[in-house]
Amino acid sequence: MPDQQQAAQHQDQQPGRTAPMDPQPRDRMEAWRASGKLTGKTALVTGGDSGIGRAVAIGFAKEGADVVILYKDEAEDAAETRRLVEAEGRRCATFGGDIGDAAHCRETVDRAAGFLGGRIDILVNNAAEQHVCKDFADIPDDQVERTFRTNILSMFWMTKAVLKHMPPGGAIINTTSITAYKGSPGLVDYASTKGAILAFTRSLSQQLWESRQIRVNAVAPGPIWTPLIPASFDDESTAKHGASSGMGRAGQPDECAPSYIFLAAESDSSYINGQVLHPNGGTVVNG
Repeated sequence: MPDQQQAAQHQDQQPGRTAPMDPQPRDRMEAWRASGKLTGKTALVTGGDSGIGRAVAIGFAKEGADVVILYKDEAEDAAETRRLVEAEGRRCATFGGDIGDAAHCRETVDRAAGFLGGRIDILVNNAAEQHVCKDFADIPDDQVERTFRTNILSMFWMTKAVLKHMPPGGAIINTTSITAYKGSPGLVDYASTKGAILAFTRSLSQQLWESRQIRVNAVAPGPIWTPLIPASFDDESTAKHGASSGMGRAGQPDECAPSYIFLAAESDSSYINGQVLHPNGGTVVNG
């Protein structure tokens, strides 16, 4: 299989937009055959405007859940995801803003709960950012702080705010990464946040099950074709994204979303807590 997987391309702004991508990611769950696993449930998905978050939101809707998606400033992508969720006959709201701000997280969670009827059954902490820096000595201090605020501190703030709206039997699903297990020399700060998410998931799962009967699990994707990729890497690296995976290609958002559906559905994963699923194209990470 050739090294080049996608057209060489780059976007100048994170977390990136779907429309310029070549090829377009598979993020609409068109092949998914639903069976009502989430009928009557409500879900909040951060970073739900595109990529993995979009596929998860649509998959949840296909399974019967109403969904609120949070996004930073990608209004066009968010509107399209809302359209696709509503096309499945489910209710959807989109709220923009910076989840790196604790007050915004609290306010937005309350707005989401109001839209969803006062209850949030499923929280997907998915939004993230990453910035390549090949020399550790050159990593800007403000970049490190920014990456931690978006990727892991937001999970603390979102989860704390959601708990007052989440009943027993609820599910929290965090997006970590293969980099939490393998590391990434050009993404030291990003990989560090993903390792923190792993420990956050394992620790929180023990506390919340004992105190509230809420399950907490995670998904650790490998190289997936999302807008974050051309928004993070140069043309050459983007074109080869995924070539080093066990399957020799980048994965698609539609190939990740079933992991989230499985972990959200109590009918399927009621005995799974504190665990991580690995849609990564065949890389064994022993984690």
